[in-house]
Amino acid sequence: MKTVSLSGSLRENVGKKDTKALRKAEMVPCVMYGAGEEQVQFATSAKNFKKILFTPETFIIDFDINGKIYKTILQDVQYHPVTDNVLHADFLIVKEDKPVTVVLPVTLEGSAAGVMRGGKLKKGVRKVKVCGLIKDLPDYIVVNISKLNINEAIKVKDLNIENVTPVTPGYTVIAAVNMARGAQVSAEETEE
Repeated sequence: MKTVSLSGSLRENVGKKDTKALRKAEMVPCVMYGAGEEQVQFATSAKNFKKILFTPETFIIDFDINGKIYKTILQDVQYHPVTDNVLHADFLIVKEDKPVTVVLPVTLEGSAAGVMRGGKLKKGVRKVKVCGLIKDLPDYIVVNISKLNINEAIKVKDLNIENVTPVTPGYTVIAAVNMARGAQVSAEETEE
């Protein structure tokens, strides 16, 4: 997985008054937890979230907080209902020897044989939730669709990622080739 380095500073006070002051200064209050460590309340610049939120990729985030480095992943984000500004973020501290659950983007590779025969490619989910050690997690999941014929689908249960277990239900469709309307009409005409 790709790594991004960000910095933050510990929060001295935790409360509504201090949170409002942070947001006014274009800072986002955050919390870091997990891996048997104590919760860390900190704040980081709102500009930092552009690097990690508005992209389909999933990142490992190395946070430098007062000289101490924490290896984390983004767990949850709360947005303002009107402005869509980030109000709060939760980060999960990860360890090299403990499995972690993350959402990885799916990339389709190849040209489906069913599309060449008049079918229409339908993309299902764009991201799949998986569980595994940080060192085993890929940047994205590559799905080869070149052998996909008309009325066939590739589902999550068909994925084979080494040392990584899909958490998304197995029946979830990643890609399918459906019969196109024009192809159905031409097939009926040939029967007559």
